[in-house]
Amino acid sequence: MELGDRVAVIKGGMRYEGILMPSRSDHVVIKLSNGYNIGLVPDSIEVLERAQKHEKQPEQIRMREDLPLVTIISTGGTIASKVDYRTGAVTSQFSAEEIISAIPELGDIARYHARVLYTILSENMRAEYWIELARAVAEEIQNGAEGVVITHGTDTMTYTAAALSFMLRTPVPVVLVGSQRSSDRPSSDAAMNAICASTVAVSDIAEVCVVMHGSTSDDYCLIHRGTRVRKMHTSRRDAFQSINHPPIGRVDYTTRRIEIFSDYRKRGECELQLFDRLEPRCALIKYFPGADPEIFNHLIELGYRGIVIEGTGLGHVATDWIPFIKKATDNGIPVVVASQCLRGRICDRVYDTGRDMLAAGAIEAEDMLPEVALVKLMWLLANASSLDEARDMISKPLAGEISGSTSMDV
Repeated sequence: MELGDRVAVIKGGMRYEGILMPSRSDHVVIKLSNGYNIGLVPDSIEVLERAQKHEKQPEQIRMREDLPLVTIISTGGTIASKVDYRTGAVTSQFSAEEIISAIPELGDIARYHARVLYTILSENMRAEYWIELARAVAEEIQNGAEGVVITHGTDTMTYTAAALSFMLRTPVPVVLVGSQRSSDRPSSDAAMNAICASTVAVSDIAEVCVVMHGSTSDDYCLIHRGTRVRKMHTSRRDAFQSINHPPIGRVDYTTRRIEIFSDYRKRGECELQLFDRLEPRCALIKYFPGADPEIFNHLIELGYRGIVIEGTGLGHVATDWIPFIKKATDNGIPVVVASQCLRGRICDRVYDTGRDMLAAGAIEAEDMLPEVALVKLMWLLANASSLDEARDMISKPLAGEISGSTSMDV
């Protein structure tokens, strides 16, 4: 037997069929047809089908010249993943071409140019990759793409969406899409998400957005603004939600019709602009009871340029943190305060601690998500004309990340 063979395992009178996986024990591990793995000490085992020795070449999808041109940029992630039978792990192996050919329905929406930028899982993303990705998106738009779809791992997709929202002023849709479950699982959301993302890519919504399942069923995807979305569950297919603002809209999977919920920038309303600089020396600190404020001294010594704090409730930290906030701001390091609550708005004027934080130079993040505040600070420190301008712009909306008021319904 070899890894990847289809086998039948007999155990206790029961028969189990699946793909042979690696094992580090005396158990035989197989992947069942439902996508899950089981480990058994078999009574007997039989090879049903040998693993293919040569990878099948992806079929070319039908390209209709009357359809708009969409570029799919692949960065990796679960949507571009399959099981690696050498390790038993899910790895990024599919190219953009393979994603397209695996989903024939995409050919009815657009014609495609495929580009592989990375083949990484999203926890390996970093600021320099965001810069390269923004440049790649701008290049594709300059070369005639009428929409761009970016396949991305879900765990850090919202950081990338925020970064692109600040770095790009786009006249066409730029859509990030991923999947919670890999393409070789029957419950995969990859195909539906990709179809809905491509539908948005040829629409009138000329913003950076995230398109993912809107419910646990295969009925619709939501269109989230790139600076307003958060992954709220580890594994559910409807893990992504818009925070403090309604989604831009939703895509019906069956009809591919888009229903709009909120305002958006329309196709062609602006010229393409690229602001491809970020300051990576920024930190996001989560406050917790008893947290040692000495971390500020450590960040100052390391040369960090900006700090975002996830404070409690309305945006508070312990009293002993306040002198350290002042030390950072006196050293020219902006300190931005967001809330761990996510929903709602920062207000450091209600309690004495908050007022003292403001007096020490802390800047309120309004209703921004903490990770969006971090990415915005990285962008401002690299693009503002001065530190004072960067401080001033933190609390002003630049890419839909701040609302004038926050509804109780979102």
